[in-house]
Amino acid sequence: MTPGLPELLPLLPGDPAIVHPLVALALAIAIHLIAGAVARIAAPRLRRRFRGLGEALAGHLRPILRHGIAAAVTALAVAFWPVGDLAHLVLSAALALSLSLLAVHVLRSLAIPRLAVLPIALLLFVMVLSGSSGGFAPVADMLDGVGLDLGKRRVTLLGLVSMAAICVALFALVRLANRIIGRSITHAHGLDATQKLLAQKLAAIVVVVAAFFIGVDLLGVDLTAFTVFSGALGLAVGFGLQKTFGNLIAGIILLMDRSIKPGDVIVVGDSFGWVNKIGVRAVSVITRDGKEHLIPNENLMTQEVENWSYSDRNVRVRIPVGIGYDSDLQLAQELMLRAAQESPRVLRNPKPNVWLTAFGENRVEHDILVWISDPESGIGSVKSDVLGRVWRLFRDHGITIPYPQRVIHAPRDAAPPLP
Repeated sequence: MTPGLPELLPLLPGDPAIVHPLVALALAIAIHLIAGAVARIAAPRLRRRFRGLGEALAGHLRPILRHGIAAAVTALAVAFWPVGDLAHLVLSAALALSLSLLAVHVLRSLAIPRLAVLPIALLLFVMVLSGSSGGFAPVADMLDGVGLDLGKRRVTLLGLVSMAAICVALFALVRLANRIIGRSITHAHGLDATQKLLAQKLAAIVVVVAAFFIGVDLLGVDLTAFTVFSGALGLAVGFGLQKTFGNLIAGIILLMDRSIKPGDVIVVGDSFGWVNKIGVRAVSVITRDGKEHLIPNENLMTQEVENWSYSDRNVRVRIPVGIGYDSDLQLAQELMLRAAQESPRVLRNPKPNVWLTAFGENRVEHDILVWISDPESGIGSVKSDVLGRVWRLFRDHGITIPYPQRVIHAPRDAAPPLP
């Protein structure tokens, strides 16, 4: 028999049946402590070098490194220790515990619910402990023996457990891949925000499709069984899911032609605000009131949309003002122009202007035309500030702002009113 690790150790006093398990326990503890020290040093360096991986694991990088290193070193010790010894069982338990904790931290970093993580960790612990001790086959046979027949197929507990484990693993891999790819695209240079968003969504679709076919292959599902299902799915898409797929395609088109981008200020019907997010189904528009309107992508393709920042972020604001006919017209226009120039949000270039637009019924109509470069902050505050300055300047210089009046003329020979 090939000499194992106990034969390579120096002879220790005492009963080997007691000494070897204690040595194995001390070795497992030492491996865990050393792995923790190595992870403490290596985690910050890996986080700086592989920023996308560190962000994707959401703060679990150090425990993942610690348990991963401990599992790898413990696996070597288990391989050198002969099967059947109690010390081998101790090391196998340490290996199973490290792998289970590794799985817990990986799945929790991907926001997998605890109800799904704990059974997977327990199953992994039992499988590793049984497999390293040479006894996994009886456990598998026991799980495979519990089941029921459904037609020509037999559903067993082992098959259900395997299916659940594969689904959770694929779900975790999809989330991890989406996070890593998404953060890599976010930090990529040479792409604007719209191109990054489009690349992230296309990459997410590719990852999900690849995971689906990998899962079908691992579960041994016959693809010919999907022929009827695909026909039913086609009818569902044609009737019930037509709007859903229409919004999906519309969202991809919006991202490709860049007519609407995150950060744009748009007006759709009664909704005015800046685009926060372009999703698969709808575009999120946040108004000045803090309300978030979810507008279906298809509406943005079929309805008229005002994009205030499509090609230029500068927006002209029209502020109507009326003065009395007895006021000094030139002085009033100079005061209106001064009020616009002193407003902090009004741009100096293009410069503001004052136009005489009409001779109204009670007043002389003017428009103060100003330009702003931050339409996402709204136009109400600009109008309020300019009009407030106009009011104060008019009051100080005797310019009147008339209000509607009605003059009633009564004939002289009208009968006096009755007492």
